[in-house]
Amino acid sequence: MSGNVGMEHLIPIVNKLQDVFASLGVPLSLDLPQIAVVGSQSAGKSSVLENFVGRDFLPRGSGIVTRRPLVLQLIYSKIEWAEFIHAKGKKFTDFALVRKEIEDETDRATGSNKGISNLPINLRVYSPNVLNLTLIDLPGMTKVPVGDQPPDIEQQIRNMIMEFISKESCLILAVSPANTDLANSDALKIAKEVDPQGLRTIGVITKLDLMDEGTDAREVLENKLLPLRRGYIGVVNRSQKDIDGKKDIRAALAAERKFFLSHPSYRHIADRLGTPHLQKVLNQQLTNHIRDTLPSLRNKLQSQLLSMEKEVEEYKNFRPDDPARKTKAMMQMISQFSTDFERDIEGFGTHVSTEDLSGGAKINRIFHERFPFELVKMEFDERELRKEIAITIKNIHGIRTGLFTPDMAFESIVKKQINRLKEPSLHCVDLVVTELSTVVRKCTEKMSRYPRLREETERIVNTRIREQEQVAKQQILQLIDIQLSYMNTNHEDFIGFANAQQKSENTNKRKLGNQVIRKGWLSLHNISFIKGGSKDFWFVLTAESLSWYKDEEEREKRYMLPLEGLQVRDMEGGFLQSKHMFALYNPGARNVYKDYKQLELSAESQDEVDSWKASFLRAGVYPERTTDENSSSKDDYSSMDPQLERQVETIRNLVDSYLKIVNKTQRDLVPKTIMYLIISNMKVFIKDDLMPGLYSAGDQGQMMEESAEEAQRREEILRMYHATKDALQIIAEVSTSTVTTPTPPPVKDDWLSEESANSGPAYNNRPPSPARPRAAPPLPNRPMDQPLQPIRAAPGVPNRPAPDRPMPSIPARPVSGASKPVPRIPDRPLVPQRPN
Repeated sequence: MSGNVGMEHLIPIVNKLQDVFASLGVPLSLDLPQIAVVGSQSAGKSSVLENFVGRDFLPRGSGIVTRRPLVLQLIYSKIEWAEFIHAKGKKFTDFALVRKEIEDETDRATGSNKGISNLPINLRVYSPNVLNLTLIDLPGMTKVPVGDQPPDIEQQIRNMIMEFISKESCLILAVSPANTDLANSDALKIAKEVDPQGLRTIGVITKLDLMDEGTDAREVLENKLLPLRRGYIGVVNRSQKDIDGKKDIRAALAAERKFFLSHPSYRHIADRLGTPHLQKVLNQQLTNHIRDTLPSLRNKLQSQLLSMEKEVEEYKNFRPDDPARKTKAMMQMISQFSTDFERDIEGFGTHVSTEDLSGGAKINRIFHERFPFELVKMEFDERELRKEIAITIKNIHGIRTGLFTPDMAFESIVKKQINRLKEPSLHCVDLVVTELSTVVRKCTEKMSRYPRLREETERIVNTRIREQEQVAKQQILQLIDIQLSYMNTNHEDFIGFANAQQKSENTNKRKLGNQVIRKGWLSLHNISFIKGGSKDFWFVLTAESLSWYKDEEEREKRYMLPLEGLQVRDMEGGFLQSKHMFALYNPGARNVYKDYKQLELSAESQDEVDSWKASFLRAGVYPERTTDENSSSKDDYSSMDPQLERQVETIRNLVDSYLKIVNKTQRDLVPKTIMYLIISNMKVFIKDDLMPGLYSAGDQGQMMEESAEEAQRREEILRMYHATKDALQIIAEVSTSTVTTPTPPPVKDDWLSEESANSGPAYNNRPPSPARPRAAPPLPNRPMDQPLQPIRAAPGVPNRPAPDRPMPSIPARPVSGASKPVPRIPDRPLVPQRPN
């Protein structure tokens, strides 16, 4: 039955794929190979389909009958029966019931008063009398609304048809009746719009037996008149009288065969006409098309499967009907949560954010940028520190004038400064805990399908984080108390009293040399710009200078600013300024750059600003001090005598040396304490104790209850995922060793162009194209449309008056049996030769 080796395995593959996708109940963006039947009302589309099946099963009547697309799968089988996808499992052996089901299903979606819908009806017919084909019967094109149809019914039907035939994988069966003008065929016009090359269009001519006597469609069926690339196939359907009289379709097919064999114009091409030949041609074309389409179909399915992998990651390994599904899902989600939490902290794995810092990277910035920055801000309030030292020395001496620098002043000042370490240290813990809570919330997003599980997991984990936060804070306060308990003046890094007076300030940049500390983009605001404007530059910060360039390739340096004596201050952005700003300035009121007192800079985020500030600290550029250390004021400090000033300087050097030791220890131990007591503890807790905590928190069945929306979404995703896997498995079994037919060469089909249609071709004023007269001598009213070709001998033909209508631009052909050619007529218009 197939007429194509390997086809019987290939086309059922697509039928299986269609069933898989139809069972989903949701549309998939995959263009499955199909054949769409298009044409105007009463063109004979339904009769063609019924001839394929050999049964009466399609609704009939006046006006628009097909009001929903019908996807018809014909499957060769030894037993004849039918089934609908929307009523799967119910077999129809009475095709009158099939017709009634189509009518009822149409009415369910469209109502009973001629409404339309683009929701397809899927019907499969198994029969020993069919070839494996998949066809779509579309509503006939109409122009006048009836019943409940909207005024724009013509446009709605056109849009519905275009929705199917616009797909490159859809073959178009353009049905036109033989007793109407083919040049005005709606089916050919709409097919030409979406298939201008004619690669997907096959013409079908119906009602050949209803043509006027003495006319035929031979030239059309031979593809000589109004040619199509894939040509035309003629069929003869049952008449309305035959249908009303219940004429058997098998008898109709036999009558069709007899008609073509006995007709003098068609007998020589009878083997290329009729419904059986149309079935074989469509079968071959569909087979070739499927074979060519399957590779791209496989790629689309594979891409779709990959896109769904992430969504079904937590439940793809078990089926929805698994009785232990909830337990498995809970264990899998907690295991995934533990993995994600550790991955976010440790910074390894496949899911790495490329947009912003999070998790471990953000905690690392807190440890090595934010926390040191807070310590430095506290440490370098220079004037306040000197004032405190002077007051402490005076209070220790009392009424005496001290000759020696008192030890107690050093210890008192150092303890006060060490106490000030508590606030930034505890703030560091707060920042880390906040980021950990963000990580927990992010890692529980995959549990959103189970709201109660997610809520309980976050509650248990965050409770543990808060408990460990208190433990860590107590430990950090204890570290500071330990520092306060004993002043180790024998520390190897402590300068001692002997060297305190000779100490010179050692800055970080001397230790660093002139190495590059940081590079990046910053916006420069107040330099030669319109007020409120800014411009981006590439900045390079070294231990001694700040330079900026036009681009990051550093080809054009704009300026290099020495860092000596500069400080950093915060700035408030303007009313419309969304960026975060800071400024470099000179506390001595000197200009920083040309005539500008400060350099105003900004970055995209506060984190980036803080990071730049920490980089400036490494270069020795410190935050703004509350008061200027060189300014004069009338207080106890400014009125001290030279002896007191020497003692203050000595104590200041001793305090500075000892605090560097303490700060170095604090910068080292605070992150370690947080890591050990909070982060490491949380990783162990989540891995070992979270699951028992969930089991003891309440009923696991209730905890794993899904919201209605999530349950529906999960079921849909799982069905789509497994259906896509099944589809890929089906395609993997395909053998493409099918017989192929070459694509026909292009033909001259400009007659289908919009211009010729709008200009009203000469053919419109002739008898209908298939009904062209075939009598031997040309009739007087026959148009002279073939002046340059040999025709049957007839006296006086060249001098015969031309018909009063324009000449059609259609190809001429030689008439069989012509005795001799007529003389060539000059290439000039024929109208001037008409008699006056």
